[in-house]
Amino acid sequence: MSALFNFQSLLLVILLAICTCTFVKAQAPALLDRNKTGILGLFWKAARIGERLSPYVSLACIAMAISILLK
Repeated sequence: MSALFNFQSLLLVILLAICTCTFVKAQAPALLDRNKTGILGLFWKAARIGERLSPYVSLACIAMAISILLK
């Protein structure tokens, strides 16, 4: 089943994108900072979400991992 039609898979993809973008911004900030608008700006916005809401994102990742393990 596609991640677009399964809500749990869609949330997992979004969480992984946020975590990946935050990691990339921490390692190479210039890579995401030059693309603040347009389609590639979504990655910059995901990195900002990961930076500013990191405790909530980490709790969401833990909750998602537990839900997948209990499935």
